[in-house]
Parts: sequence; C-alpha cells; structure tokens
Amino acid sequence: MASVALGYLPILMFLGIAVLLSTAFVVLPIVASQFTGSAKPTPEKLAEYECGFPAFEDSRAQFDVRFYLVAILFIVFDLEAAFLYPWAVALGGIGFVGWAAMMVFLVELAVGYAYAWKKGALEWE
Repeated sequence: MASVALGYLPILMFLGIAVLLSTAFVVLPIVASQFTGSAKPTPEKLAEYECGFPAFEDSRAQFDVRFYLVAILFIVFDLEAAFLYPWAVALGGIGFVGWAAMMVFLVELAVGYAYAWKKGALEWE
C-alpha cells in the first residue's frame, strides 16, 4: 500500500508547486503595486496614453464586424504556418501519406481563402 502512495508523490509535489507558483503570480503583483504607488491614481496616471486624446464614446461601443473577420483570417493563416513548419521538418520520416495529408489541408485552406475573398472579407472600405 505504501508503494502505491509513493507512486502518487511526484504528482502531488507537482500540484503543490503549481499551486504555490500560481498563488505567487497572483499575490506578488498586488503586493508590489501597493509598494510602488500604482494603487493611488493621480490625474497623470489616469491620462490617455494609447491614442493621445480623450475617449469620446462609451467603452462598450460595438465594433465593426470586419475587425473580427480580419482577426479570424489572421488566426487561420497563422495556424497554417504553425502546421507547415513541423510538417516540413518531419517530411522525410512521414513519407507520401504525410505529404498527401498536408496537400488535402492546403487545398481546404485555399478553398477557405477563395471563399473569404469572394465574399469580400479581405476588402476594407
């Protein structure tokens, strides 16, 4: 029975370290902000810094759907690159079946790209 419990010891140690680190990553920035003064806002700290002028609309205003379409298309083509690099490295070991699977993937991606282009998702007014 003791040998079974010893088998779970590495998992329990891992979970304990994970809990300690995640707690530290949450608590330490809060404590540091109390000491650095970021918890006491001043007009200078609350000033606009991203665009340089005060916001003139509600922060919950709706965005144009084209922003989301561009983001989704970026993710699709970013994933393509993420799949192509390991495939290219392992191509010698996976042979023709791996090559054929990637060609099917690239054809599906090209069809999706053509569909997005035809629907006008890539055009900006």
